[in-house]
Amino acid sequence: MFLSRTVSGYLGRSFSLWFGVVLATLFTVFALVDVVELLRRSAGKPLVTLAIVIDMELLRLPNLLQEAVPFAILFGGMFAFVRMTRHHELIVLRAAGVSVWQFLLPALLIATAVGAIKVMALNPLAAVLMTHYERMEGRYLSGRSSLLAVVNSGLWLREVDVNGNHTVVAAKAVQPDQVTLDSVTFYVFEGEDHFLRRIDAHTARLEPGYWLIENAVVRSQQSAYRPVPVVRLPTDLTIDKIQESFASPNTVSFWQLPRFIRVLEETGFSATPHRLRWHALMAEPLLLMAMVLLAATFSLRLVRRGGTLLLVGTGVMAGFVLHVTTNVIHALGIGANVPVVLAAWAPAVVSLMAGLSLLLHLEDG
Repeated sequence: MFLSRTVSGYLGRSFSLWFGVVLATLFTVFALVDVVELLRRSAGKPLVTLAIVIDMELLRLPNLLQEAVPFAILFGGMFAFVRMTRHHELIVLRAAGVSVWQFLLPALLIATAVGAIKVMALNPLAAVLMTHYERMEGRYLSGRSSLLAVVNSGLWLREVDVNGNHTVVAAKAVQPDQVTLDSVTFYVFEGEDHFLRRIDAHTARLEPGYWLIENAVVRSQQSAYRPVPVVRLPTDLTIDKIQESFASPNTVSFWQLPRFIRVLEETGFSATPHRLRWHALMAEPLLLMAMVLLAATFSLRLVRRGGTLLLVGTGVMAGFVLHVTTNVIHALGIGANVPVVLAAWAPAVVSLMAGLSLLLHLEDG
């Protein structure tokens, strides 16, 4: 038996309504908690005004919305199915010969569409805004002064010292083990835009407190190019600070991640976090489908067997356990303890299989 368009539309609208309500509620809670955290971090920093905190929070909102979507699918699905079960709507459908798989189809299609929209549209917007947020966060809260960018021509690193002088470093590749830059050029400025000198070399090695540049060619405003055997250029950079300066996976959109990963690996750095992020985004629609199945597992049989609060509470706990487990598996993937593809896809695939198995046992077993 196939569901009519009227019934399918009703089921889809009911699921969408509760998904929207729960999403708005979770989004508001996440935003309020995040504002409180930003206010706590900005306490004691006289340069950080309330307007700056609000600007930073506005930049984070799309990213918070992304984080709320899986929970909204799970909890919204549970509330929708509980309501329809209590009003005997699903019981009537079952009596008419409609299986659980048929009346779950509209919700599964909506979850898949939400996942696709999240990955292809919301994620690029959130990535752009998170880039601006991290710049403001580094300027006002964490005090990071260096900025690293990876492009097709190599990497560019900008450092600002305590006196406000800027050093821009351009290199075609890097050897991470020794922190050695290949085909490197240093542009040294007084302030932001007053050019002092340019230093070109085949390699430059990062030593504690300075760049060691051998067989360099130096050009300044007072002289043309002149060879210099050794140049020691002061810096407060370390390998950890350079790694922290990379664009975080959250600031690179789904469409740009493949190119970013390729350039990062060609440059010589590890792209494991970004590769994990790309695969996790690819698995997002599958994960949201699993949320629908888990929601159905914990809410379709309430009237017949009772225990509403217990089952709903179990479903909520299952959602948080899944969230924590996903974070742990992703951390193992970033640490190279688990293959990246496995770490990214395992939570979605295992959740989907668990939902299917539980529903098969409860409905068809």
